[in-house]
Amino acid sequence: MNPIFKTLAPAAARPALAATALAWLALAASPAAAHITLEYQVANAGSYFKANFKVGHGCGSSPIRQIIVSVPAGVQGAKPMPKPGWRIDIQRQKLAKPYDDHGRLVTDEVSQISWTAKTPDDVLPNAHYDEFALQARLPAKAGLMYWPVSQVCEEGRMDWNETPQPGQKKSDLKAPAALLELLPVSGAAHQH
Repeated sequence: MNPIFKTLAPAAARPALAATALAWLALAASPAAAHITLEYQVANAGSYFKANFKVGHGCGSSPIRQIIVSVPAGVQGAKPMPKPGWRIDIQRQKLAKPYDDHGRLVTDEVSQISWTAKTPDDVLPNAHYDEFALQARLPAKAGLMYWPVSQVCEEGRMDWNETPQPGQKKSDLKAPAALLELLPVSGAAHQH
């Protein structure tokens, strides 16, 4: 038995603690818990935010060669963080309603960012973990925001793009999009 259980728990409680720890390990290793998530899942509405996407596995045993993040509507000025060995591609979309950003009229926004391994030596093996990050300004309205993410592997692809329908829980989804909760902020100062 783990020495921590012996030290922290009375003898009668040790089997229950060990069973609970094993259940948590099984849950963490299950496919439903292995989706791509944001490191920080709560942020202030209207703030600048570093979206750090945690990638914990490939497609089965196949390594990842590309990560594609769809930037939700209302997110402004998305900028990807470079990664050694990975090429960045950015897609932009024309805005229905342009906006002013420090005296500059913005008529289009980043709609998708992808990181692609430059060589076979740069792919992300299934046995490894990595993170892909971008910075952007979040919409001013509080609520839930879903970030669809696709991982393209040497063999196969996984699209983490499902969002719950009314009355459905996120835990019911097989391939949930990364979730960010935007909290209301009153009287927030403009920050970069």
